Amino acid sequence: MTRPLLYGSANLMRTLHLLMPSNIVSVQFQLTVLRSTDQLHFSTITSISKAHRRCCGAVRASKLHLPRSCCTDSVIVAKDGKYGNKQVISITPQLYDYMLANIREPEILRELREETASMRGSQMQVSPDQAQLLAMLVQILGAQRCIEVGVYTGYSSLAIALVLPESGRLVACERDAKSLEIAKRYYERAKVSHKVDVRHALAADTLRSLIVNGEACTYDFAFVDAEKRMYHEYFELLLQLVRVGGVIVVDNVLWHGKVADPLVNDPKTLSIREFNKNIMEDSRVSISMVPIGDGMTICCKR
Repeated sequence: MTRPLLYGSANLMRTLHLLMPSNIVSVQFQLTVLRSTDQLHFSTITSISKAHRRCCGAVRASKLHLPRSCCTDSVIVAKDGKYGNKQVISITPQLYDYMLANIREPEILRELREETASMRGSQMQVSPDQAQLLAMLVQILGAQRCIEVGVYTGYSSLAIALVLPESGRLVACERDAKSLEIAKRYYERAKVSHKVDVRHALAADTLRSLIVNGEACTYDFAFVDAEKRMYHEYFELLLQLVRVGGVIVVDNVLWHGKVADPLVNDPKTLSIREFNKNIMEDSRVSISMVPIGDGMTICCKR
């Protein structure tokens, strides 16, 4: 009989090494994917030597005490016992469907999302739960002036524009003309075109031009979802443009889980990993890394 795994099916690794107490050898669990439920289960248990204890996000099996009623495939526990064996939710397909069913998505956003879903590169579009969070942050801030770096077809920028006051302004930076045409069409349909200042150019050039134009420290909110290897440069420019108390949100900081895998070292992963390290040590901002979508870090300028 198989035991349910503590990690959701988003983890595509075929093996998991669980660290046992120090005097016990590690145990390697071979995994199989049950296609019917899209859940992972233990299928084979093989003892391995301590030398092979390489683990990403491991837990101490001896310290797990899950209640009988707990849905274990949607719960994870930190491997460090000093976190108190806190059970943390892990999003399963079933749970994510439930979340999506409880999101207030305006009809115009739904239509844009569905049109974009049929396009190549549709995975670049933020998820409805991410867009809802961005819109709420803008509302909480009472933001009047916003910047978006990386528009694609406009789902996130439209979500922001919809909650901006009539006098609000969103500078939308995008280099792809074809994607921008879709975004502009939906801005028109939603009657928010007057709030969106579309900039068809390289984002870094646009941000520098805003600074040169004397707009430093005049923006309330910024969202970055563009070229990952440019994150550091975008962030430095946005720090000049956003006021003290303003917010910068950076997308894809978990990068499909690759940032936590020491075996993955492609240029984009390395860039995001380095960006995360630098921002963690950056005293100019307060930060919160949120596991929503592909991971977002919310930064408040001090």
